[in-house]
Amino acid sequence: MNAPQLIIVALSGGVDSALAALLLKEAGHRVEALFMRNWEDDEQGYCTAAQDLQDAQRVASHLRIPLHRIDFVQQYRDEVFEDFLRRYRAGQTPNPDVLCNRFIKFGACLEYARRLGATQFATGHYARIGRHDGNHRLCKGRDAGKDQSYFLHAIDPAVLGQVLFPLGKLTKDEVRQRAHAAALPVFDKPDSTGICFIGERPFQAFLAQYLPPVPGPIETPTGEQVGTHQGLMYYTLGQRQGLHIGGRRDANEEPWYVAGKDHARNALIAVQGHDHPLLFSSSLETEAVHWLVPPTAQRFECTVKTRYRQPDQACTVILRDGVVQVHFTTPQRAVTPGQYAVFYDGEVCLGGAVISRNSL
Repeated sequence: MNAPQLIIVALSGGVDSALAALLLKEAGHRVEALFMRNWEDDEQGYCTAAQDLQDAQRVASHLRIPLHRIDFVQQYRDEVFEDFLRRYRAGQTPNPDVLCNRFIKFGACLEYARRLGATQFATGHYARIGRHDGNHRLCKGRDAGKDQSYFLHAIDPAVLGQVLFPLGKLTKDEVRQRAHAAALPVFDKPDSTGICFIGERPFQAFLAQYLPPVPGPIETPTGEQVGTHQGLMYYTLGQRQGLHIGGRRDANEEPWYVAGKDHARNALIAVQGHDHPLLFSSSLETEAVHWLVPPTAQRFECTVKTRYRQPDQACTVILRDGVVQVHFTTPQRAVTPGQYAVFYDGEVCLGGAVISRNSL
């Protein structure tokens, strides 16, 4: 009798991947785990890789499955972190999780799992793999508040048939409950937040290690200076905190928000009021699009997310030389260059692209 095929689970040390491994083992699969380290940091207390490894080891021991370890530190710096810095240097606000999924988790890590003999690769993402006309499709997870298809839209569609998302049909509450019932050692471990390599440290302090401050004026749309910023790369559209614009006799008491960046003059544009018209965009343009489901028309209607956890927004997509123009049915707030526009047809993720510019 042939040995059962091997499934390798990317075990991060958190509750989601731990339960994914448990569910696969309970289903009778031959399961092994793989812990990958993507970052090294000399500052103690911020990088959680050591603790995450210990937690992964405890989970693997509890489940009685082998745990493999691999470092992708150099690949991560080359493929993810350098792009992160390049975009911040250009005044954009990037999302490194997308490239991490594309090049590291479902690139280098998946390839390493294959070398270990795996026929399938599983993670604890909240997403699903569907089938349509014989093709695999990336679909939203059942838990709308945790769905992670937004972060997965850039992976190679050719690998979808080798990928498993055991949590795709579960809610986060169900995951916690099942992990507790199974006495998984990390059942109550808090979810990680923010960008993985920054951890809980102040973001501006981290970024300043690589991109030193370049102070300049904070101005109103009419050109009046109302404050001083420390560098355009430290701010994102729609941001309220950290502007340090004090009370002004000639202004109302509404809070200030970042509405734009004038790179030529190193000026940050700020407006008052959460719903100021300059915070809204009627359209956007993208860089080259990564399609999971190639479009069959040059113009079509679908929905789009311009940030994680945003409700789907109706739009019209127009293809032009590999990039797209997106026209919103309803103007959208804080559409931010460097973030991703991710397209959907109902539950199916069609693909996405980096936002290059927005338009009022």
